[in-house]
Amino acid sequence: MDQILLAITGLMQPMALSMLFLGVFLGIVVGAIPGLSTTMLIALTLPVTYMMRDTDAMTLLVAMYVGGISGGLISAILINMPGTPSSFFTTLDGYPMAQKGRAARALALGVFASLVGGCVSFVLLLTLAPPLASIALKFGPWEFFAMVMMALVLISALSGDSFFKGILAGFLGMLFSLPGIDGTTGTLRFTFGIEALSAGLNLLPVLVGVFALSQVINEVGSSTVQGFSQRVSLKELFVSQRGYWVHRWNLLRSSLLGTWIGLLPGIGGNIAAMVAYSASRTLSEEPEKFGKGAEEGLVSTEAANNASIGGTFIPLISLGIPGSTVDAILMGALVIHNVQLGPMLIIENPKIVYSIIMTYGLANMVMFAMMMLFIPILARLLEIPKAFVLAAISVFCVIGIFAANNRLSDVWILLFFGVLGAIFLRLRVPLGPFVIGFVLAPIAERELRAGMMLSDGNFGAVLSQPIATSMLAVSLIIAAMPLVKPLFQKSKA
Repeated sequence: MDQILLAITGLMQPMALSMLFLGVFLGIVVGAIPGLSTTMLIALTLPVTYMMRDTDAMTLLVAMYVGGISGGLISAILINMPGTPSSFFTTLDGYPMAQKGRAARALALGVFASLVGGCVSFVLLLTLAPPLASIALKFGPWEFFAMVMMALVLISALSGDSFFKGILAGFLGMLFSLPGIDGTTGTLRFTFGIEALSAGLNLLPVLVGVFALSQVINEVGSSTVQGFSQRVSLKELFVSQRGYWVHRWNLLRSSLLGTWIGLLPGIGGNIAAMVAYSASRTLSEEPEKFGKGAEEGLVSTEAANNASIGGTFIPLISLGIPGSTVDAILMGALVIHNVQLGPMLIIENPKIVYSIIMTYGLANMVMFAMMMLFIPILARLLEIPKAFVLAAISVFCVIGIFAANNRLSDVWILLFFGVLGAIFLRLRVPLGPFVIGFVLAPIAERELRAGMMLSDGNFGAVLSQPIATSMLAVSLIIAAMPLVKPLFQKSKA
């Protein structure tokens, strides 16, 4: 308790408060712009923190993280382009709500869900970090492999009316993850003599190309040049308490799922949003409304992706293991300030640990206040002619991708996946499963190989792990449901 009070006192200092508000604001702005990423913002800010106090530096970076993940919902709902990868699932129901004239309702629910997800995750981070981290520590290769397989099968719940199109998109995403260096042999594979593919396809241009640039290309030649004329006022944003209360169990469930998935290193907020969305759709009394403007879908994704931030901090603080790409950068910031990472971090550096935790909690509240105040202004984007918006987004995409690594090859990758994404849109092939397959394939391959090496090449060893076996069983059940369900309906008829 003393350390918590000291951390709160430290955050009340003028410098720390300035860093907190500045970080949240910059995160929201960057998160709301397709083509720019929170990872890029934090990486570019890292050199600035060299001369700052360690607590002030971490306050700035953590606040950027929270603001960036939350800000992605603005463009996802208003112009159907997720500002962050984890906001993709927000577009599925948020944008249809905006098209129906319910932009204010969608934005208010999204911001409130982000706040609840962050607060629930903050409480778990503050009170349960050591035991939760010890559970994740017991996960071996087979458990991680089974979990990835279960996540891939959940694609069927996100593929609209066609289960097979979703699976096909997922496998195509996995194929595109193969070029680069083989993790076991160290040799190049599937590069086809192209030097730019030697290090594999960078995730950032793939995501921006599929999610953002594809939308621009798909809109070329469209007869619609004017955006939806929808103004949002502060009064409209503050909906009744009953409007929030009806989603209470969805908010709690999605926040817990997001925290748990964030706890598992390398999984990420996009997977947390996917799992929470799938769970909400499965448990919903009206699953057919998902993808057409269902409030439950919007609430679940925003609660889960914000809660995943607190989850990623648990292994970082307790074990010194980065839970995400941003956490890896935060680890670098800690090393810069001569902070020793590992299980002894909480004991040897309680001041900075509790500073990170309390910053995360307070940043969620600042985020909520800022989003509610600035959204009425940002909502005016809907009145800007689409030609100007699409042109600006294209420029941001190219500049953002090139600035990330200063590589022209990343721009070509961006263009390729932008065209591919546009083709998918025209053929009604879902984009979500494709990107999920691309992200999860390296994890599945790495864990499968590790498990096979530990069991001398015996895949059957996975059945000796109860947790892994349970996950694979759930995967088989979910995969069989689209095939079995028509049989049940036929017999019932």
